[in-house]
Amino acid sequence: MINKRNLWFVTLFSLILVLTIYYVTMPDSSMENINDTDVVETQTVVSESSALVALRVTEDEKVLERMEELQTILLSETASVEDKNVAYEELVTINTNKGLEEKLQENIKQAVNYEAFVKINGEQVNVVVASGEHNTELANKIIRIVQSEFETKRFITVKFQ
Repeated sequence: MINKRNLWFVTLFSLILVLTIYYVTMPDSSMENINDTDVVETQTVVSESSALVALRVTEDEKVLERMEELQTILLSETASVEDKNVAYEELVTINTNKGLEEKLQENIKQAVNYEAFVKINGEQVNVVVASGEHNTELANKIIRIVQSEFETKRFITVKFQ
């Protein structure tokens, strides 16, 4: 049986839905009176830093999705204690790696004055540097900077973009 609260909810939801559809399908009034001479060509220029931003955004989306999955496991009443412990440990690892990645990016920026994207995946560390030149001395310096943050040897790759 429908009570008053459910009826109000359905009514307001329907109203919001109708207004949203109307707003989306409504023509933009500023676009109605455009002449062909008013159109200005725009060009999108992709720079090295925007490539790094794209890498960061993609990686952040993956990390957030994984963190949501792990938090769901932690909050689940049906998950076993062992599964919750594994999820918690992975969350701690993700947070630790995220902080270390940001620290390494800052260290690289200060040492070599280039923007960098760092991704830690277990024993492997991937570094993408926003530089057009492929300099082996610079790559070696970056590898030494990254390795100095770890006690054990890591497999470090440096890529220039």
